Amino acid sequence: MVRVTRVQPGSIADEIGIVPGTELLAVNERPLEDFLDWEFLTADEAFVVTARMPDGSDVEYDIERDGGEPMGLELAPPTIRRCANRCEFCFIEGLPKGLRKSLYIRDDDYRLSFAYGNFATLSNVKEKDIARILEYRLSPLYVSVHATPWEARKVLLNNPRVPNIIEQLTRLADGGIQFHGQMVIVPGINDGEVLEQSLSDLWALGDAMMSVALVPVGVTQFSHLYTGQSMDAANARRLLDTVQRWADRGLAERSDRWVFGSDELYLLADEPLPGVEHYGDFSQIENGVGAVTSLRTRLRAGLSQLPRLDGRRIGVVTGVSMTPLMPELLDLLREATGAEFELITMENSLFGPTTTTAGLLVGADIRKALAGRHDLDLALIPAECINDDGLFLDEESFVAVRESLPMPVYPSYDFIDALVPEGDAAFQPAA
Repeated sequence: MVRVTRVQPGSIADEIGIVPGTELLAVNERPLEDFLDWEFLTADEAFVVTARMPDGSDVEYDIERDGGEPMGLELAPPTIRRCANRCEFCFIEGLPKGLRKSLYIRDDDYRLSFAYGNFATLSNVKEKDIARILEYRLSPLYVSVHATPWEARKVLLNNPRVPNIIEQLTRLADGGIQFHGQMVIVPGINDGEVLEQSLSDLWALGDAMMSVALVPVGVTQFSHLYTGQSMDAANARRLLDTVQRWADRGLAERSDRWVFGSDELYLLADEPLPGVEHYGDFSQIENGVGAVTSLRTRLRAGLSQLPRLDGRRIGVVTGVSMTPLMPELLDLLREATGAEFELITMENSLFGPTTTTAGLLVGADIRKALAGRHDLDLALIPAECINDDGLFLDEESFVAVRESLPMPVYPSYDFIDALVPEGDAAFQPAA
């Protein structure tokens, strides 16, 4: 059963009398478990829906529609499947106490992997889940592999009952399912020979394994479970050598680079980031693979849209890891607009100095960076550090932070999105 939360006016659902609070019980007499059943079982142009209305009465709708016209309803989100692992490097294990409860949810849900690109370990899937993935062809899935040797994976996931990932992936691949994989590398545990074996095993899956990202382990001052070695420049360079070797093989034998290093690996190794052609369709950009290159590309493509802002002083707040890369971008902005851009680097006050990603800066960091800066005409902050509810990770409201500061503040993904907003007087050329 799934519950309706919203009905679009004038839609099919509205016309036949479905209202918020309606429980959708079955399609063509097949019981509904969640949104996946609803999406796949209503894909035909004709089907029968069994529903229970908010007053308790049961209704059956015989629906016919043309050309896949949407039903026009929204469903309550499913109960998220929780993670049974206790990975030392888990981000949640690096959170301080006292944050909002939703931040501590350990999701490990193959449904969210398919629908939203969330990475899942597949350690909690049952036989019926495998059958469902194969029936609905839930592909591609985003899988946290970490290591294929079973004993190493048990250690990494801190779970002695974790299934054999290669057996799982092989079965799904035989059924036509494809994957994007990630491996969070913990020096001394899943690098070296374990990494080589893992990449060999994943390579053997052929076209089913569409990409693999190597991501350096990241810890905060609260990561109380972590006992591994730190990821330093030497380790990062060794990993990039591995990436290059396997990518060269992929290009030679399959015309596909296949294995990628995250941006953070290049920054740690003090190596230049690859160009846009390296990343193909940027399939793992949400995993920090090619994000900086994509930013550079979008910025250069949008420079011609920028207005002249001669005489303006603009502050740009960022984290420690992006600091070496920003002067090049700010020089381009300066030349295109005539404005003066000042880079303001902030150390993360919530997670500590080992957390250097701009997207994890919190409201307190933004306040500290910009309070008292009456010399700035406006400021840009990383849009990634604000969630859909307008909150930073420390639960500061962006609106409240902005209102406390002496200049207009704009969240931005690529500068262009903030510097050319339509109808915003703050960015109009000075009179």
